Amino acid sequence: MRGPWRLILLLLTVLVLLQMGRMAASQLYDGPGPLPVTSDIFIPPGGTHQVARLLAREKAIRSARLFEIAAFLTRGQGPIRSGDFRFTDHASLRAVLHTLRFAPEIQFKATIPEGLTSARIAAILNALPHATGQVSPPPEGSVLPQTYDYTYGTARAAIVARMQAAMQAALVKEWATRAPGLPVATKRQALILASIVQLETPLAAELPKIAGVYENRLARGMKLQADPTVIYAVTKGAATALPHRVDERDLATASPYNTYRHKGLPPGPICAPGLAAISAVLHPATTDALYFVATGTGGHVFARTFAEQRRNIARYDAVRSKRNSAPGTAPGVK
Repeated sequence: MRGPWRLILLLLTVLVLLQMGRMAASQLYDGPGPLPVTSDIFIPPGGTHQVARLLAREKAIRSARLFEIAAFLTRGQGPIRSGDFRFTDHASLRAVLHTLRFAPEIQFKATIPEGLTSARIAAILNALPHATGQVSPPPEGSVLPQTYDYTYGTARAAIVARMQAAMQAALVKEWATRAPGLPVATKRQALILASIVQLETPLAAELPKIAGVYENRLARGMKLQADPTVIYAVTKGAATALPHRVDERDLATASPYNTYRHKGLPPGPICAPGLAAISAVLHPATTDALYFVATGTGGHVFARTFAEQRRNIARYDAVRSKRNSAPGTAPGVK
């Protein structure tokens, strides 16, 4: 009986050792990893060996060799990807491999506020972290202001292309449902007027009424007399504000963008209007107002006649005087 018992003991020993090995392997594969805190790690293109060494240096794994073995044994699950990934604290080797194979890359955000000129938009894009390449100012008004997600290494030119596609899609959609009888005959004309309306007020609720005023003027063949177009002419598109109130010298600027000197719309947009401004132009408020003036507190008061407008301007300057501010030149009649 000694022979069979010896064989049984040997088999039991082997089974125990195998079980212990499986338990040890499971612990190495599924046990907590060494990463002390959740971290973002960029994985550059390269082989498994290079990835393993990088993860070991970043303390995301305990052993580069064990990572390589595990990656090889689980290769049927998919390739190891490059990119910027977020690894949770104490992620197991299994979790690290899953992140590299299936997790989405970290998203960064490019935010373009409404009403910026192309020069300022290009400056924002060229300062974006983790994007590549440089871009020149896109055509004025060609990008839709909003927030765009991008991943590590995205070309800035590709971000611009997405912004321009978004603007075209917005124009097509809004144009398809435009109000009847508008004095703007094309999507480009609507974009140009929207860029003016965008810069006239910080209040979204006022956009449709200001659009209505300007469209009333266009329909009557009046000059738009929009201060933002004068500022664009004076600064040659470099800014949307002046260090002083628009004065007579500014109003005399020789430029096709100066709507105090030229009737109709300027030759192009003066900023990147947002969706609300575009919608306001294509769905303006019903109003008989032809003028408006800033109150000095962010909003505007509207007038049907020039005489009413002059009275509103006088009240505006009186308020400024009470605030110990020189009245200066009255704002341009709008």
